[in-house]
Amino acid sequence: MGQSGQSGRSGSRSNNLVVPQANAALQQLKYEAAQELGVSIPQDGYMGNYTSRETGSLGGYITKRLVQMAEQQLSGNSNR
Repeated sequence: MGQSGQSGRSGSRSNNLVVPQANAALQQLKYEAAQELGVSIPQDGYMGNYTSRETGSLGGYITKRLVQMAEQQLSGNSNR
């Protein structure tokens, strides 16, 4: 299999942002979503002690919010 796919990853991140300037907005969205779900994010950002269920629900909620925001933009409605 080599280096392509999931094998060969040793803790490094491979999810690079297409628009690096969006990082601050995504971080803000992550904290807002965590607050709404009642999940506290450690100040150091390390979430290795969380269950897959907790991180999965947070990621799913963020994705849901991003889709809603995109749908609103496409429909011409800029309200959240």
